[in-house]
Amino acid sequence: MDTVVGFLMAGVGNVDLRRKTNYLIVDSIKQIEDTFKEFTTREDIAVVLISQYVANMIRFLVDSYNKPVPAILEIPSKDHPYDPAHDSVLSRVKYLFSAESVASGRR
Repeated sequence: MDTVVGFLMAGVGNVDLRRKTNYLIVDSIKQIEDTFKEFTTREDIAVVLISQYVANMIRFLVDSYNKPVPAILEIPSKDHPYDPAHDSVLSRVKYLFSAESVASGRR
């Protein structure tokens, strides 16, 4: 919740005419899943910031998402430190670089 409040205070939050927001304060896993699916299909959202703790709750959705826009960025939360081993973007980057080095004959 602290992360959302910080972004709202910075002016990043938005509520459109239909009362749709571009942020979510976690309530239930079903709500997280539904909102993730909604945010990743909206054309007015280019980046989805999700705390890594919450992303771990819906890891199967985060890991299966493969579109470039909106970009999914996992961020640390106040109570849960960032763990690079669970970051889906970092894992993909490592995979791409290792696949590139193997394909080009470099290691």
